[in-house]
Amino acid sequence: MALSTDYTWTWSVTSLKKRDQVNAEGATLAGAVVQTYWKVVGVDGSGNEGEFSGATPFTAVNVPAGSFAAFEDLTEETVLGWIQAVVNADQGYADHISERVASQIDEASIEDGVMPWAPEEEEVTPPVPGEDPAADPE
Repeated sequence: MALSTDYTWTWSVTSLKKRDQVNAEGATLAGAVVQTYWKVVGVDGSGNEGEFSGATPFTAVNVPAGSFAAFEDLTEETVLGWIQAVVNADQGYADHISERVASQIDEASIEDGVMPWAPEEEEVTPPVPGEDPAADPE
C-alpha cells in the first residue's frame, strides 16, 4: 500500500511537538515526539505539481527505553519514516492524499478560454493627467 505511482513524491517535516512521556515500563522518555506536521509534493511527468499537508500524532507509551531515540538525535529521515509508515498502512488515507494532489494538478492544467465569438479586445492607453487627449501630438 502506498501513494500513487503516477507521481514523484517529495516529503518534508514542517513542525514537531514533543513532551516527556512515561512508557509502559514506567520509564520517562524525555522529549518524545507526540505530533508531527508534514507536507508531501507530487510531481507528474510534465512537471505539474500538487501538495498535501498532514498532521500525524505519535505516542511513546509502547517504546522501550532502550529503543527510544533522543529528540536531539532525530533526523528528518527518521521522522519521515514514521509518518510514511502510518500513511502507507492506511490505503484509504494514501488514496485520499493521491486524489487531492491529482485534483490540484488537474486544476492547474485548466486554462481560461476566450470565447471564439467575442470581439477582440482593443488595447486602450489611458490618458496622461494634465494632457489634452484631443491635442495634436506634433
